Amino acid sequence: MELNLDWSLLTPEYILAGGAGMVVLLDLFWGRLRKDQLAYVAAAVALASALTALIWVNDDTNFANLIDIDNYTALFRVFFGLIGVFACLASARFVKDRLLHAGEYYGLILLSVLGANLMAAASELLTAYISLELLSFSLYVLTSYAKFDLRSNEGGLKYMLLGAFSSAIFLYGIGMIYGVSGSTRFSEIAASLSGDTAGFDMAMFLGLVLIIAGLGFKVAAVPFHMWTPDAYEGAPLPITALISALGKAAGFALFLKLFGQAFIPLVDDWRVFIAVLSAMTMALGNLVAIQQRNIKRLLAYSSIGQVGFLMMGIAALTPENADAASALVLHLVGYVISNLAVFVAIIIYYNWTGKEEISDFAGAAERAPYLALALSIGFFSLSGMPLFAGFATKFILFQAAAEQGLLWLSSIAVFFSFVSLYYYLIVIKEMYLGKPAEPTRFPTPWLEYGALTLLVAGVFLIGLYPQPVFDIVEEGAVAMMAVAEAAGTVTAPP
Repeated sequence: MELNLDWSLLTPEYILAGGAGMVVLLDLFWGRLRKDQLAYVAAAVALASALTALIWVNDDTNFANLIDIDNYTALFRVFFGLIGVFACLASARFVKDRLLHAGEYYGLILLSVLGANLMAAASELLTAYISLELLSFSLYVLTSYAKFDLRSNEGGLKYMLLGAFSSAIFLYGIGMIYGVSGSTRFSEIAASLSGDTAGFDMAMFLGLVLIIAGLGFKVAAVPFHMWTPDAYEGAPLPITALISALGKAAGFALFLKLFGQAFIPLVDDWRVFIAVLSAMTMALGNLVAIQQRNIKRLLAYSSIGQVGFLMMGIAALTPENADAASALVLHLVGYVISNLAVFVAIIIYYNWTGKEEISDFAGAAERAPYLALALSIGFFSLSGMPLFAGFATKFILFQAAAEQGLLWLSSIAVFFSFVSLYYYLIVIKEMYLGKPAEPTRFPTPWLEYGALTLLVAGVFLIGLYPQPVFDIVEEGAVAMMAVAEAAGTVTAPP
């Protein structure tokens, strides 16, 4: 088999790796450079990587039969790069005031984006595993980066220990699937599993279960969610945002690709299993979130609930078309934008007050009206209220699930969307009806407010006019599903 060794195909990843080394060296040798200036350098690197990825839009090739370069990869390269931009900008003042070793901090953020890129691009299991570990190890270190904060140390330790356990499970699942199919390439696995599997049903089923468990940990699906609340609460706030946005998005980019390509011939075997996990995740995440009093723990359980919604897209996958895949990626984009808007607003508030309890947001609308408005918009979008991104993306996702015979799951999702509105309204009530501890107004951080404004605009763009974003997402989903078609296991999408 002839390998395509065109190294230029990996240019966005070179930029991220080189940029990570550059910010570390700048911090080491150029002491006069302020910590917040390093944030802007890192943000520029992430943006350059995202823009460079646009060169390969509409290309359909691969690197060494390991990494796909197509519209699906381009979509997530741009998406992850932009997440990195906002993570760096949101970190600027936080790191300057509260953390040491800024160069390593921003270098690890760029490496996490690099790992996420390769997870979305991987076309075989070992490449996906190594990319997953690059992302995971970067997030383990960043979670415990506030080394003088015991909560950060505890959260990072729990995250790392449970992460190592889940990685072993995932790797064992890879071994089982390799033993069944004789390959680690997604297309070859699909071709093997589309034939007669009667002789190795048990091994195949065990491999699937282990891979679902390993990926379930990475995306915080129930019952593999145990690390999430402590890691979210202990991590520095911008890293909590990074885990919630980049960690979830990369996990589902791989989850979708793996089950939309390699395991799509077995869809009837794993659909109900994924659907039940989805329902359990929605239920636990949203019900336990009601009891939370810390804003980071509330968002941890909220994100678990959102994972339940996203898993509906996996359960609704079909060999015939890419509708469910498109719906999942669209909701993922809407969720990440809304979630980043919420986190950026909370980071700005924390930079002023140093407080993160829900009761500490009392009277925030009097002290920072725009901040309270942006935070409310983000919450309304996450709950799926009309006019906001969450409504449009959830509607399309729930419809895709219902069309595949999962109306019961869509009904559960609608119910828990209403439940989520309740605990978001608790925070909004504090901001608008609570009495502020101090009557003074907060100053205006223009850069952070600019980033927040872009995110709020994205929430309304997707909520009011989702078609352009949906078209882009659909091109990526069709490109991803085309691999299974080329393997001869499915028919072409209509």
